[in-house]
Amino acid sequence: MLRLLHTADVHLGARHKDLGEVAAAQRERQFAAFQTTVKLALDEHVDMLLVAGDLFDSNTQPRRSVERVAAELKRLALASIRTVILPGTHDVYDRASIYRAYDLAALAGVAADSELIVVLTPDRPAVDFPVLDATVYGRLFPTKRAPQSPLAGFRAGDGDKRTWRIGMVHGALLIPDKTDHDEVVFTNDEVAHSGLDYLALGHWHSTQQGRAGRVIYAYPGAPEPIALDQDRAGKVLLVTLDKAANGVRTVNVDPRQVGRTRFEKVDIDAASIGSQPAFIDKLGGKADPDVVLDARITGVRPDELDLDVDEIETALAPRFLKIRIRDASTPALSEGVLPPPDTILGAFIRDVEGRIAELEAGQKAVEAAELRDALRLGRLLLTGHEVTL
Repeated sequence: MLRLLHTADVHLGARHKDLGEVAAAQRERQFAAFQTTVKLALDEHVDMLLVAGDLFDSNTQPRRSVERVAAELKRLALASIRTVILPGTHDVYDRASIYRAYDLAALAGVAADSELIVVLTPDRPAVDFPVLDATVYGRLFPTKRAPQSPLAGFRAGDGDKRTWRIGMVHGALLIPDKTDHDEVVFTNDEVAHSGLDYLALGHWHSTQQGRAGRVIYAYPGAPEPIALDQDRAGKVLLVTLDKAANGVRTVNVDPRQVGRTRFEKVDIDAASIGSQPAFIDKLGGKADPDVVLDARITGVRPDELDLDVDEIETALAPRFLKIRIRDASTPALSEGVLPPPDTILGAFIRDVEGRIAELEAGQKAVEAAELRDALRLGRLLLTGHEVTL
């Protein structure tokens, strides 16, 4: 039996320019997820930690950040857990590579020939672990954009007597018209013909797995979301490879949560909202600094309900990691007996509702929604209400 912990796309040191003042906090969350990953490896007594690319967000990192990573890898080395790192497309193994600038094994106080911490490169695309009866193959190039598929013509095991053959690739599985133009692309057929038992992938930030022929492959996703809309991130993969007495091989992939960020989506019927302050109080009851809340207002909005999405988000922002309010409600059409058509209000309602009907019949939802809002405001104004625009 061989037990692996597979992670990728940690993106340590990401700048998060879109997050403003909370960017530094999100960087610490990412490092905390990496620490949790290391702790999980120790607790589960795995044989090996695989990092399938983009451990760092870029090749430009302060020495202190690299030393923090080395200190975590040292904890694994002291427990005889091997770490194999594959450079990705952010920490690409080019001439400016962070892995050329810093020797992680040396920083961790580990002898290079111990092979407890190994960085795979184009010059060293594989590492053999006799004690684990396993070989790990890394398929990569010294450029961000690959000149060809990293699995083109590759097949593990030629002359290799090890029981377990593990592959590592940082790139995108080919999905026609979706991933064709990615920096690194490989095909399902290439995976199937690779001769691997398990292919540890990186590059996609959401957890997913599959099978190509006899080969099990998986993306762990980012252990902590890199962008706050990645609701399938936050995990690493505990992989168990076993071989029964009859020779049957099994590969079990078990996702484990390591990230703190959680995502919550909620739809709220506009008819149930009494006022903006009441709405803020209702959402405030879900307050959690680890939650990204996506709240959508739906249904038909009463004329008297006045909501300002920007004000609501500003009021609630300190209570969540991030909050987004979307108003997908539609203003009500007129109910009951209409005013006479020879009055301004009566003529206005009939004219606008007629145009709304034409637009909705023509599948012009955006224009119809705008006119519904104009109808609501017009009704309020023509009946003497004050309206804030």
